[in-house]
Amino acid sequence: MSIFNAINSSASALTAQRLRMDVVSSNIANAQTTRATINENGDYEPYRRKMVSVEPNGGSFKSFLHKATGTVNGTGNGVKVTGITEDETPFKLIYDPTHPDADDTGYVQTPNVDPLKEMVDLMSATRSYEANITSLNASKGMLMKALEIGK
Repeated sequence: MSIFNAINSSASALTAQRLRMDVVSSNIANAQTTRATINENGDYEPYRRKMVSVEPNGGSFKSFLHKATGTVNGTGNGVKVTGITEDETPFKLIYDPTHPDADDTGYVQTPNVDPLKEMVDLMSATRSYEANITSLNASKGMLMKALEIGK
């Protein structure tokens, strides 16, 4: 067990939360983009909301060994980002026959980004980031106090 386990765990969480904030800000910035990608038919598609998948980083042999033997390993291994996926919910349709991207019936496909949901995700990621900063500072403080003992 390393004395830096808590710092490494907080660092991995900080990296994951920062990526979440970046993806959310990208979603908000593209909330009105009707020409983000070209599909297989050659037509433009609106921006599709992206989401970050995060899971515990505990796939090492040591963690499986502790689980199999029943011994408790009190230290965490942090988290890892497993991928950025696209939200498959359908695009929103808005009736605007004057829009250049309107179809034959006058409807425009707009991104499936909900600004309210994105702000909630952004606040959640920000609060998690702040909590991990606090944890990192507490770990740093404990290590500094331990070093002062040797004086």
